[in-house]
Amino acid sequence: MYTASSVFLRSLANAGITHVFANWGSDHPALLEDLQRQKTEDGKTASKIITCPNEMVALTAAQGFAQVTGKPAAVIVHVDVGTQAMAGAIHNVDRGRVPVLIYAGASPFSALGELKGSRNEWIMSVQDIPDQAAIVRQYMRFTSQIESGKVAPQVIHRALQIATSHPKGPVYLWSRREIMEEEVELTAFEASTPLNRWPSVEPAALSARGSLLSSSASTIALALLEARSPLIITSHSGRNHSAVPLLAKLSDRLAIPIVASCPSAVAIPSSHPYFLGVTFLNGRTHSDHLGKADVVLVLDSDVPWIPAVQPPHRDARVFVIDSGDPLKTISSVGQWHIDAEMMCNADIVVALEGILAAVDAAQRTSGDTGLVAQRRSDLTTEHEEWIHTLDDHENAWPLDLDGRATVPNVLGVLRRSIEQRTPSCSLQNTLILNEGITNYPAIWEHMRTEVAGGQITSGGASLGWSLAAAVGAHMAGKNYDLIVSIVGDGSFMFGVPSSAFWIARRYETPFLTIVLNNGGWKAPKMSMLGCHPDGHGSRAASGVELSVGFGPNCPDYSQIAVAASAGWVWGKRVGGDGGNVKEEFERAIAEAVRVVLEERRCAVLDCVFESI
Repeated sequence: MYTASSVFLRSLANAGITHVFANWGSDHPALLEDLQRQKTEDGKTASKIITCPNEMVALTAAQGFAQVTGKPAAVIVHVDVGTQAMAGAIHNVDRGRVPVLIYAGASPFSALGELKGSRNEWIMSVQDIPDQAAIVRQYMRFTSQIESGKVAPQVIHRALQIATSHPKGPVYLWSRREIMEEEVELTAFEASTPLNRWPSVEPAALSARGSLLSSSASTIALALLEARSPLIITSHSGRNHSAVPLLAKLSDRLAIPIVASCPSAVAIPSSHPYFLGVTFLNGRTHSDHLGKADVVLVLDSDVPWIPAVQPPHRDARVFVIDSGDPLKTISSVGQWHIDAEMMCNADIVVALEGILAAVDAAQRTSGDTGLVAQRRSDLTTEHEEWIHTLDDHENAWPLDLDGRATVPNVLGVLRRSIEQRTPSCSLQNTLILNEGITNYPAIWEHMRTEVAGGQITSGGASLGWSLAAAVGAHMAGKNYDLIVSIVGDGSFMFGVPSSAFWIARRYETPFLTIVLNNGGWKAPKMSMLGCHPDGHGSRAASGVELSVGFGPNCPDYSQIAVAASAGWVWGKRVGGDGGNVKEEFERAIAEAVRVVLEERRCAVLDCVFESI
């Protein structure tokens, strides 16, 4: 017997969904029944089913999978409550522009046994709400009800077509229990809508007005060529790995400095001589280059600067290019604006190719300028000084036994340990998941990532991403030497470690977790100081007094993971008072890396720093 659920699952597999992250409920009997039918008839399910004891963890694991593969995964949750329980992960896949297909069942609509699947449990009445999709609609690219198994393939293909077109993002489907129990004929089950008839929208190019020299690409290229002090700001261009060498080429060609503002992916190799670092705009100036830049090119950035802190010069020419949503209307940002001469909706790779072609055409007549040569020298020197500063911070260990290590100390040890112990003897085949929050910039800069896709963040603002995302990234099958989650202690708890590490054990997805333990939530404290630098809160004796601290009895984070995995995870706390702190961290990090590489187990290292 085949049901609408049979058609639904077959359609997912036919559409290329290889992994389904599932949290089951009373709305899913027909799905569970059909999965067992698949095992009975074929020995396995068409898509791999990942059991997830928490919905936020399920969606986050799907996000990590999609971020690494570029392909959507599916998530199955339970009616309205499971939809709500995905929580902040919904925000992250929206803001991170991550393609994910979410399906939730819904309470039965029949109550007298009229149809198979009618209400037969008390919970089904209290879980029936008027508009279930409204819970998530403002975060979704598309929502739809599946009203019959006969149309399930078309609904799924349309949803995935939208999810994988710019601006990419999540889609939400739902259906009543009776519909998913609907019996279908074999012909309906075997009917297949050709996936190639549902292609993603082709990448958009910069507009052309006649010849190349009159196009928007030419306008941008000529502005960069004529600029005395150009600047490129990017946040997410590296989500498309092909953009990384193109951006480096443009920067090389005209000696343009690059600053990454609130990045979610590697925009350019850390060693590039014109890359000047990362900012997360936390009450600080953006870059010395922003205020003096006469031309600013903004590439795939939600927040290139904070106008109240440091905007560009009022006479600067600003050009904005975004892959699919330059006005932030599809991703539904509220108030948003950039003073700009030109706003462009274009695929970042196609746009960079167009700008480079326009630069080539213009340089045939104008040639290189003395300004470009001078910038090459100045920027190379500035980059070298920045690297020396990073080195100095990493090597500035405390001199007394009571001193605490710093985050740069530990990140330097971690990077060198990876370089010494991984098969590639480098970070070339290591994936860093950065959820350091107030330490976002430090992780980006001190891990010194060189390859496209080598370091990622959630792309959103909801904490608790990195643990489950590491699980999903491992399932992507990219054969990394090592996957490393670097996470603050607050974000570690937001990440539902009891669920994340259970899944890691169940499906054997070993990764290293470095917990940056500063004893609480530093970000709210910094926000308070940004508004009230000399207020009452600035004189609070501790984070605990301010109600943002976790002390004096902080959780033993590594042992939470050990317990969740029934002892499979290796865990250790390091950084207490006394002893040679440098040697202590070097030994502990080396052992943690060894456990993951050789024993193929997760390792969690709780690194204790000075408490907030």
